[in-house]
Amino acid sequence: MTTLDAPLVKVVGPKAAKKLAALDLHTAGDLLRHYPRRYAQRGELTDLVGLAEGEYVTVMAEVEKVQGRKITRRPGYLLEVVVTDGHGRLTLTFFGNGARVPERELPPGTRGLFAGKVSFYRSGNGIKRQLVHPEYKAVDSREGADAAREFAEELIPVYPATKGLTSWQIGDCVRMALDTVDVGPDALPEAVRRRHRLVGLAEAYHGIHRPADMAEAGRARKRLKWDEAFVLQTALARRRLDASAQRATPRPPREDGLLAEFDGRLPFELTEGQRAVGEEIAADLAREHPMHRLLQGDVGAGKTIVGLRAMLQVVDAGGQAALLAPTEVLAQQHHRSIVAMLGPLAEAGRLGGAEHGTRVALLTGSQGAKARRAGLLDAASGAAGIVVGTHALLQEHVQFADLGLVVIDEQHRFGVEQRDALREKAAGGRPHVLVMTATPIPRTVAMTVYGDLDTSSLTQLPAGRSPIATHVVPTANRAYWNRAWERIREEVAEGRQAYVVCPRIGEAEGDEGDVGDVVDAVAGEQDQEPEGRRPPLAVLDVAPKLSGGPLRDLRIGVLHGRLHPDDKDAVMRRFAAGELDVLVATTVIEVGVDVPNATVMVILDADRFGVSQLHQLRGRVGRGRYPGLCLLVTDADEGSKARERLDAVASTLDGFELSRLDLEQRREGDVLGESQSGRRSSLRLLTLLRDEDIIKAARAEAGALVDRDPELVDHPALAAELAALIDEERAEYLEKT
Repeated sequence: MTTLDAPLVKVVGPKAAKKLAALDLHTAGDLLRHYPRRYAQRGELTDLVGLAEGEYVTVMAEVEKVQGRKITRRPGYLLEVVVTDGHGRLTLTFFGNGARVPERELPPGTRGLFAGKVSFYRSGNGIKRQLVHPEYKAVDSREGADAAREFAEELIPVYPATKGLTSWQIGDCVRMALDTVDVGPDALPEAVRRRHRLVGLAEAYHGIHRPADMAEAGRARKRLKWDEAFVLQTALARRRLDASAQRATPRPPREDGLLAEFDGRLPFELTEGQRAVGEEIAADLAREHPMHRLLQGDVGAGKTIVGLRAMLQVVDAGGQAALLAPTEVLAQQHHRSIVAMLGPLAEAGRLGGAEHGTRVALLTGSQGAKARRAGLLDAASGAAGIVVGTHALLQEHVQFADLGLVVIDEQHRFGVEQRDALREKAAGGRPHVLVMTATPIPRTVAMTVYGDLDTSSLTQLPAGRSPIATHVVPTANRAYWNRAWERIREEVAEGRQAYVVCPRIGEAEGDEGDVGDVVDAVAGEQDQEPEGRRPPLAVLDVAPKLSGGPLRDLRIGVLHGRLHPDDKDAVMRRFAAGELDVLVATTVIEVGVDVPNATVMVILDADRFGVSQLHQLRGRVGRGRYPGLCLLVTDADEGSKARERLDAVASTLDGFELSRLDLEQRREGDVLGESQSGRRSSLRLLTLLRDEDIIKAARAEAGALVDRDPELVDHPALAAELAALIDEERAEYLEKT
């Protein structure tokens, strides 16, 4: 018998092992964890109507018609085999002399498995689906009624496959592994299996790959989901235990400090949620162990004010706070808004500054030498209690006098090493860390992905925020399209401003497409062929078309990531000051940009953006006393998945609801962070949105086990499984996060 870590070449031979490597399967354990996507029965046919173009599929269908003919072009023979599920049809196309073989082997009435890549082609009757030169395997019935029924009901696992390696070939390799591999000791403790009525590991592998019925497959899937959840929660439980042993300088609040004076100057009342979360953070900062807290809130929920109050508490206690922003536009916006909110409290040592104030420094990569030297000196000397910056804060020569708090805005935009580099700048222990995100996270995701962080949520919107109406604008409807530009002109006529968002910058990106396409699209005259799309609309193409067309005579500015940072800042200042009517921009305005006078946003090619991104973008309007309007412009067909996604965004302003939809469409990625290096997810069966009960139970079991046995001395199989999952790279990730 071989073990789970045995190379596949020892299990299936060199030829099959080489093919399996294309699916990133290298060991016996990799192969056994390559689970079936679904199960087919010989008596049941696959729904052919829902097949998507470009998808590699394995289907069960019945041959309806076989038609071969000679053609004049080389190689001289064409065979078309039409298969059906009784409703839809799929054409199997074979060229050349090799087509004679399937013509003999696939007569009408044959049922079989057919595997290949779905493509669409035009025929006289419209668009048809086809597989070109598919792999196939006939599944004929057996003699005798009982044998035929048993044969028809047998479950056939259908595996994720790839070109040159069919589902049934993978199944043959799996059967060889099941017959020869010893799965070894079970990593899931016996007591846990008993409490939750879970089958053993060997039984689970057999049950998922060779189930007698769907009930057995279900038991196997439940057990293997538990494996994924339990090992992951054990890793996070150990991380939480390690964090509780680290030291940090306590930063208790002061009754007569900067924070108290700032609160007294606020021209508005904090929401109940802001006060409650502020008290949680204040208590964390006063402890001797580093705070690790995630602050999430919907667009406009007031996270910035909560983060600023935390920073002021640290400054009151003699420390410094660093705010790390993902873009220069956002860093500059944060700096301006913090200075404006603090007023004289941000001008310590300067004429007109408060006696007990501090300074707010800005550090970005594009600053001039003089401004940069001043910012570096203020950070190093401690004169700046708050330092705002981009990745420029991470450079070695940036030093702090006493870094006590790191506030990370939009954590997902920073790599692990970048976040860690800033935390290492604290002397005498670890700094407190507050992670802020405006992308609401479903509870099960936070419990898994951010399982080592305490989580706070802001669900209320501050007073004064206006409602935002969202509508989908199909480009095929010329009246709707023209009305979109009229609405911008109407708002500008009332003294307000607008955004126009494009998915691309243009010019040097190398995929402009024909300029005529852009002109037609802006004019609402784009005629799309179903089998191809024009390139996404670009800022540098759209802006001049708007200023010479539907938005002529309006003051139009352009903002995108390739502008020099000084130019970006100048454009934003002009827009914020009301010197521009319309800002044509990329997603550089997605987060942090706050212009209360902007009331309309038109998002072009909206179907090319993700759900959360659309929600973030629309949050740039309706930030003042006037209602907001967001128009999602698309050429996606009604009833398509892209259109359904846009309709969902238009139907609700609830970011938490939209985050669930976004996760369902994108899946989880690798919750331990390896997705940053392009590797596949460690979650093969566990679904964060649908397996909440398993995640909760596994979290409780793993926490109790780690409390009793932190080093897993009494659970060597679990320790080995953890080591296999969290290799050196992942261990570094967990340590840094």
